[in-house]
Amino acid sequence: MSLNTTPAALRLHIGFFGRRNAGKSSVMNAVAAQDLSIISKQKGTTTDPVYKTMELLPLGPVMLIDTPGIDDEGSLGLLRVKKTNQVLDKTDIALVIIDALEGPAKEDVELIEKIQKKGIPYLIVFNKEDLLAKEEFPCQEEKTEKQKMYQFFHRMGIGAEKLLWISTVSRQGIEALKNRLGNLMGQEENQRKLVQDLLLPGDFVILVVPIDKAAPKGRLILPQQQTIRDILEVGATAVVVRDKEYRETLIRLGKRPQLVITDSQVFARISAETPTDIPLTSFSILFARYKGILYPAVSGARTLEKLVDGDKILISEGCTHHRQCEDIGTVKLPGWINRYTGKKLDFAFTSGTEFPEDLKPYKLIVHCGGCMLNDKEMGCRLRYAQEQEIPMANYGILIAYMQGILERCIGMLGKPTG
Repeated sequence: MSLNTTPAALRLHIGFFGRRNAGKSSVMNAVAAQDLSIISKQKGTTTDPVYKTMELLPLGPVMLIDTPGIDDEGSLGLLRVKKTNQVLDKTDIALVIIDALEGPAKEDVELIEKIQKKGIPYLIVFNKEDLLAKEEFPCQEEKTEKQKMYQFFHRMGIGAEKLLWISTVSRQGIEALKNRLGNLMGQEENQRKLVQDLLLPGDFVILVVPIDKAAPKGRLILPQQQTIRDILEVGATAVVVRDKEYRETLIRLGKRPQLVITDSQVFARISAETPTDIPLTSFSILFARYKGILYPAVSGARTLEKLVDGDKILISEGCTHHRQCEDIGTVKLPGWINRYTGKKLDFAFTSGTEFPEDLKPYKLIVHCGGCMLNDKEMGCRLRYAQEQEIPMANYGILIAYMQGILERCIGMLGKPTG
């Protein structure tokens, strides 16, 4: 990823949904003005979600997602439909593409109801208007096909402002679709910040970044990059050090830092070396606040006191990476949890887009900071856990709790923003 590229988690995710051959790929290509997805008259051409990052006016940086048809068939088709449903969990705006010649089917109606239930802003886009104009349709009671569609969706409680007719061949309606997308999201800027609201111009912040065999070669990880940018944005100064040089840096700095932010894995050492009058937190805890899961995660961490032998714990990461021998998710966290609880626990692991629908087998979910997940997907995971009454914690919050420093590490954060 280029250093000037907006991270995927910060992009507006626009999903293109519909039945096979409704023209989802064609519409996405037309909106992007690029050939992003393969187009074919053969049903089921799109077999996996296709992701494309780009700048789309008037929305800015976006992630466009083409999806398999919601009416796919057979055992393989059902797996494709499952992938499409997973995309809904990360979608900020949903476009339901309907073939204007065929009109809505039951799969379209079910999809719209699902989108409404999830509270996702959406538009219903009738594709192939150029073909519709050439067809000889019987007009009962002098109703045009468009009028029939308006009345059909009106009975569902859906107004005309949600419907749009386009042609990817003549490009009629494409600009109107882009403008509708912009209006759908509104002009309000996201007010949530990682750390800006805790700082003033001129403040010093020390960032503790261990460089060990588990660290990526030649770069900082995304949470560290984003935190540094957020500090610079407010006019504060970021001092980045390894954990090995932290104590000496704190002495040589010559002034008290406003905040120390550390990698959670070295919490114990950094906490011991940081005077109690200096606020301390971690990248993971800042992301818990940023993603809106801070206080549910604090409550989830306390579940450690209730665990018994044989309880199953899900450790979930939002990204996929090559596991190192000292991987935090699969090695360090299970070891720390076992030692803290003194119990023989059963651990399960997921990464990337995979997250179980059935969470009831688990007594606790421990999630990473979610820097690679957008707000919609992180919120969905928390909601699924809450609906099934399964507590969810966060890496940094759980580690701070086990180290006995949680109150110190969240004390300066106040109520979560956003």
